[in-house]
Amino acid sequence: MLEKTLASLFCSIIRILTGARATWRGTQPEKRARIYYANHRSHGDFVLIWAILPPALRAITRPVAGAEYWLRSRLRRYLIERVFHGVLINRQIKRGDDPIGAMLAPLAAGESLIVFPEGTRHQGDGILPFKSGIHRLAEKRPETEFVPVWIENLGRAIPKGGMLVVPLLCTVTIGAPVTLEPGEGRADFLTRCQDALLALEPVE
Repeated sequence: MLEKTLASLFCSIIRILTGARATWRGTQPEKRARIYYANHRSHGDFVLIWAILPPALRAITRPVAGAEYWLRSRLRRYLIERVFHGVLINRQIKRGDDPIGAMLAPLAAGESLIVFPEGTRHQGDGILPFKSGIHRLAEKRPETEFVPVWIENLGRAIPKGGMLVVPLLCTVTIGAPVTLEPGEGRADFLTRCQDALLALEPVE
């Protein structure tokens, strides 16, 4: 009960501070296993995506997060494991690690994931080249929809290294899903995913 209360509190706070609402473009909320992939600007990115999902989807959606950050303290561990039910991945892969397997297990159970294929936060324009992980997931589960999510302004609302949230209007645009096509190679799939995400970036 405490964890559910905290989750609802986090969602309410971030929606109030950012004014964020989801704009669904080319798809609609569906209670099925999907992979939401987004541009990465701050540690609050997955919380914002999680917060704007309808409650029924939020209940089956798990963020993929870096273990080295979230396991630094007992509070962070509690939040990511008990409140957000995150899938923790070591970004510096060691012998015996199986990050793809760790992500496949929730998908097989009918749950969705939130991933950031750039691999790190990016404060410049556009996006960084995608890592190969989402292609490996697509190879294992070619029927899975990869849904692009563009987050605008959250990097300014939660600056890198900052401790406080600056109230700014943020937008979250969710685009049409991408699926792996028969015989499609890694480079082509990653390019299509990148293009689908960049197509959601607001034009100034």
